Amino acid sequence: MHRNPFTLDRLTLRAGVLGLAGAMLLSTAALAADAPASPAMLLSTAALAADAPASPAARGSWQTHKYSFQFLGFTSTYSCDGLADRLKELLLGAGARVDAKSQPGACAAPFGRPDKFARADLTFSTLAPLAAAAEGKPVKGAWRTVIFSAHSPRDLQIGDCELVEQFRQQVLPMFTTRNVVSNTTCIPNQESGSVIDLKFDSFTALPAAAGASR
Repeated sequence: MHRNPFTLDRLTLRAGVLGLAGAMLLSTAALAADAPASPAMLLSTAALAADAPASPAARGSWQTHKYSFQFLGFTSTYSCDGLADRLKELLLGAGARVDAKSQPGACAAPFGRPDKFARADLTFSTLAPLAAAAEGKPVKGAWRTVIFSAHSPRDLQIGDCELVEQFRQQVLPMFTTRNVVSNTTCIPNQESGSVIDLKFDSFTALPAAAGASR
């Protein structure tokens, strides 16, 4: 059968139409990608963000702890009152309630004198999620990132390296924490080369509730 070369059959004609339509769609998409967002589009996006519900503060309850802390280290020697002061700084930095107490323990050396077996008696409260808490009035709490390093808290020194390590092992588990990362390195009998690097998230009271429910 003879076919006229200048006559298009249906399939050929349909393919040409579809190809042209596809090219038009691609061109329109490219123009839209290059065009800046209109004010109406920006306002619509902002409205969606404003309508998104904010995460509510978690509810927690205070838990009270008592602990007799004896420092065991090689590099630094503390007086009992000096040890108590440094531990209180760590307690508050980790998120303990502001009424935390750290008092000198029973020490052989007099007040202000270094003692190789320095002790401190700790009484403090930490916030625990309500489901895991057993006492106290519910308060609002949130997760807060805490970093212990040289001068954070302010008075923390490299010589406190072993104290921070002992605090992490013995006291920090009494707090509600997550994502604990310790890269602390303490070299016995010398400060050179030692590094304090402890980071964790602590469940703490929001500022308005920090001193509540005592």
